[in-house]
Amino acid sequence: MSAACDIELSGPDTYVVRGEFSFATVSGLSRKGASLLWQSDHVTLDLEGVTRTDSAGLALLIEWVREAKRKGKTIQFRNMPQQMMAIAQVVGLDSLLPVAS
Repeated sequence: MSAACDIELSGPDTYVVRGEFSFATVSGLSRKGASLLWQSDHVTLDLEGVTRTDSAGLALLIEWVREAKRKGKTIQFRNMPQQMMAIAQVVGLDSLLPVAS
């Protein structure tokens, strides 16, 4: 059985990620995120529905932060999975992630 993950609109300028946010799923999410996430000046990405994550999921979030900055937009993450935050802290990338409290 293959891993699945999706991004869906859940409110004004807010998207929710559901499923496994990992090496097996990030390439598809990268393309979908590029088309969905930049339709407004500020986007909130809710990660509450993420069931599993790894360093590839973290790398995609960093990519989206950089892309938003390049386009003069802002992105914010809500409900960051504990596993993802732990990986970010270990590799020193947690300060790059705009996480809502």
